[in-house]
Amino acid sequence: MKVTGGCYCGAVRYKAEGEPMMKAECFCRECQYITGGGNLLVMAMPVEGFELTKGAVKGFTRDDLEYAVTREFCENCGTHLFTRAPRFKEGVIIKVGSLDDPSVFGKAESANYACDAQPYHRLPDDMPVNQKWMHS
Repeated sequence: MKVTGGCYCGAVRYKAEGEPMMKAECFCRECQYITGGGNLLVMAMPVEGFELTKGAVKGFTRDDLEYAVTREFCENCGTHLFTRAPRFKEGVIIKVGSLDDPSVFGKAESANYACDAQPYHRLPDDMPVNQKWMHS
């Protein structure tokens, strides 16, 4: 599979090739900040098939969390594009909304961090729902 995408203003572009390593929904509090309150759809692609093809991203890593992830975004328009996790170095976690064709995502395989879901969130009933991350 080959996917392409970028930010809202077009300053950052990327491509990723390989088989998706994960397709998931995340309800964690950190993702709620990123989305403005909703859950987040993500697809992990192999790091060896990933490449920025235009522009550069700015990263942010919280220093108060053990194993904090680095969230990468367009410095110009603020679009959140990727997450890199210290315990998942083999993959780049791509925000589905940044894909040129989000329909290639298909459907999430799991929902994660249900422990942080808000009363207004709708947890799925047709896939595994994990209280924390699926691999923790």
